[in-house]
Amino acid sequence: MDKGRLPARLDGYGLIKPFGGGISDLIKRKAGFSLPSGDGRPGTKLLPTLRAAIEASGLKDGGVISFHHHLRNGDFVINLVLAEIARMGLRDITVAASSLFPVHAPLVDYVREGIVTGIRAAYITGPVAEAVSGGLLGRPAIMQTHGGRARSIECGELTIDLAFIAAPAADKCGNLNGVDGRSACGTLGYAMVDAAYARYVVAITDNLVPYPASPIDISQECVDFIVQVDAIGDPKGIVSGTTRATTDPVGLRIAHAAAQVIAASGLLVDGFSFQTGAGGISLAVAAEVRKLMQERHIQGSFASGGITGYMVDMLEEGLFRGLLDVQCFDLKAVESYRRNPSHQCMSASMYASPRTRGAVVDQLDVMILGATEVDLGFNVNVITGSDGVIMGGSGGHADAAAGAKLALVTSKLNAGGYAKIVDKVTTVTTPGETVDVVVTEEGMAVNPARAELRERLQSQGIRLVPIEQLEEIARNRASLAKEERQDEGRIVAVVEYRDGSVIDVVRRV
Repeated sequence: MDKGRLPARLDGYGLIKPFGGGISDLIKRKAGFSLPSGDGRPGTKLLPTLRAAIEASGLKDGGVISFHHHLRNGDFVINLVLAEIARMGLRDITVAASSLFPVHAPLVDYVREGIVTGIRAAYITGPVAEAVSGGLLGRPAIMQTHGGRARSIECGELTIDLAFIAAPAADKCGNLNGVDGRSACGTLGYAMVDAAYARYVVAITDNLVPYPASPIDISQECVDFIVQVDAIGDPKGIVSGTTRATTDPVGLRIAHAAAQVIAASGLLVDGFSFQTGAGGISLAVAAEVRKLMQERHIQGSFASGGITGYMVDMLEEGLFRGLLDVQCFDLKAVESYRRNPSHQCMSASMYASPRTRGAVVDQLDVMILGATEVDLGFNVNVITGSDGVIMGGSGGHADAAAGAKLALVTSKLNAGGYAKIVDKVTTVTTPGETVDVVVTEEGMAVNPARAELRERLQSQGIRLVPIEQLEEIARNRASLAKEERQDEGRIVAVVEYRDGSVIDVVRRV
């Protein structure tokens, strides 16, 4: 086009930038394509090695890299990436992972060598957790909720230079899914926020499929580069064949009592929504609720969270109209997500971000929560053990408790010789103001701030006891005394609430 025919400026439009031919640098950078030397058209996103992808992203010392945890304790990707970063001589790297597991033990050496100097995660267990608790990391780790992590990425508090997505299936343009291939894990909900907001995104796959991949969970406009490797994970550590409810009589008693509270709450009606974890007692509660829904001919609206085969069975029986799934916990859930359109993926942001235009947790009627400790103020700890060592994290715990109309904590009074109902929790994960009822084998306690709920349960014949009584029973039964929390030690981790405020700290053990 003759540039002389164009005005320099147009009212109602602004400055005119004439087309100069070819592909602009902006398009090249945004597309993330490697450009051939021939006609200049965008070429493949496939790169031969991890190093090539890292170099193409321009990652430098002090950079932030992110990972998701859908491969859980079967994940190979974090270790593969950090080994390459170490060989490249990069240092002062922050690892922002949605969760870290025992399989990520090599990360400890990278911390010791100064290659990794920062850690952010919603859940940490295994050698990395022990190393952080012991003060190996130079600056405090940041522990977030799943929703809080998504919020921090969305609002720019956490800026990711390079996101690595473990993709069980990928095509040459970067369309990804988690339901095909030997490393199938189901939904890719936790990776979606990283893919949308990171400066550069690398998909790592062991299953390159013809274009276009189908289905697509993360689409090609989010992905800059693809690297094919021999294996992204060990299927045995990714998902279990079955996830089972407890058969322990004490656990079953707790589950039955929790279901009775749900039934008496007035929430168990058509349109009922529900979330529970994958622990034995939580699944036993789900089994009890399933029976009640069948007996009362109730159809719920949805079940959400990490989805298990129990929830799949309830969907297929017509007890729920849909499942909203941020990660699959077992093979039955993976298969259901692959074939059933009513089993839908949700991102971590849709699931629990307080910044999004409507989080799923805010639509929950009932949430079943576990606990390492609960105190007299109904505060819950799921981050540290009684010894103060990190052994988990909030995940979606605090998010779901804040959103659900009825947040139920199920817990045995004692475990491992320690009392689980205590005067003060070792670390506050979920504030007591968001917890409604604590259910144990020796009775149920309602948060004093929930007077209306207490009156309703009592009117339905539910026997309640003060939480102080449960604490006394637990203390008298304990064979080991909890160590008193020390406030002098160096802070090794900061515990953020879902809005980014600091709810507690973890000190060096």
